[in-house]
Amino acid sequence: MKFDTVIVGGGLTGLVSGIRLIQKGQKCAIISSGQSALHFFSGSFDLLNNLPDGTPVNNPEASLSELSKQAPNHPYTKMGESKFKELAQEAKNFLNGIGIKIQGSSTKNHYRITPMGMIKPTWLTMPNFAFFEDGKFPIKKAAIINVEGFLDFNPDFISEAFEKIGVETTINYFNLPELNTIRKNPSEFRSTNLSFVFDKEANQYLLAKILTEKSQGCDAIIFPDCIGFRNADVLPKLIQKVGKPIYLIPTFPPSLVGVSTQLYLKDYFTKLGGIFMLGDSVTHANIEGNQVTELYTLNHGNIPISSKNVILSSGSFFSQGLLADSKQVYEPVFDLDTDYLQDRADWYNSNLFEKQNYQQFGVKTDKNFHGIKNDMPIDNLYVAGAILSGFNPLKEGCGAGVSFLSALYVAEQILIKEKTYEPIAQ
Repeated sequence: MKFDTVIVGGGLTGLVSGIRLIQKGQKCAIISSGQSALHFFSGSFDLLNNLPDGTPVNNPEASLSELSKQAPNHPYTKMGESKFKELAQEAKNFLNGIGIKIQGSSTKNHYRITPMGMIKPTWLTMPNFAFFEDGKFPIKKAAIINVEGFLDFNPDFISEAFEKIGVETTINYFNLPELNTIRKNPSEFRSTNLSFVFDKEANQYLLAKILTEKSQGCDAIIFPDCIGFRNADVLPKLIQKVGKPIYLIPTFPPSLVGVSTQLYLKDYFTKLGGIFMLGDSVTHANIEGNQVTELYTLNHGNIPISSKNVILSSGSFFSQGLLADSKQVYEPVFDLDTDYLQDRADWYNSNLFEKQNYQQFGVKTDKNFHGIKNDMPIDNLYVAGAILSGFNPLKEGCGAGVSFLSALYVAEQILIKEKTYEPIAQ
């Protein structure tokens, strides 16, 4: 099997880079084991919320100069301030262009509310999710409505968050008879299964009636993200029937918006002609000189997969893109050089809520994001996403941004090399 580019990893980074390359005429394949951090997606993409020293960031673009001083190996620093700004805008255009409507700006963070009721800055937010700017939410009183027994959404936490920004709230619960079947099994009483019930045409009228009754005297409804999984038209129609805004709040993982976003991107990639090898994983690769020549996967056995270029976007520890033993952190497919602290006692902090050093461990790359092996870059192997070293996705609030921008960046590097690159229209 021969391709122009093979991508190892089917999460946000792999799918974005794959779609971008296939849009430009490349023949692409994604090899995905099935695990992806997209299932933790909150409905918002963070670009840069804090500098490494903890300084809050309001304008990500204006903070790049200081970020470069504090973190010279940060992926944003490597791509450069000008390219960072260009790709941050391109990311928004990319999503809108494939039918994922998004709102936000790389020159000013807005704020979202997490499932734990925390107020956090963010970059881009999906439609219908609750967010606000300048400390103001566009309603005075909201009805927070939850399903009886649904533990992945805590109305008390959400109420506290809204009251901090001056929004009065009420809390109400409801039930539908059809929910009693899945309620018997806690592992099935999750957002995706709730959506299968709520999205049925037969339940639309009853749900609209319940929400109308439970929100009397309120300007809007705050509802858990458990509606519209397979049919994006359900929520707009429900809003029309109720006659007032319905704002969604993400639930605890696995999130409905995360699962649906991954499925949407995967379907978009395959409809363009991409090959998505789900449930497969790369076991090893042949490297001759400074070129990856062949890949071998678990499902294909001794049948080699070859391509002009390879993108490694297999994620960090969560998806086993990085592995660790008592002495080292290593990358298991290509055995690339990794950046980590030698003393294992320095890898973590006993205080769970403090900065954890292991979160910034990752694969070493050059400025063009070529993977490095034995101190030498591999010319046709590019590294992108959470597996990169030099950044702390949680403390800096840049995980999604690094995944997205590095995906576009390595795709651009490949297109330049293949002489099919077209500058991004400004």
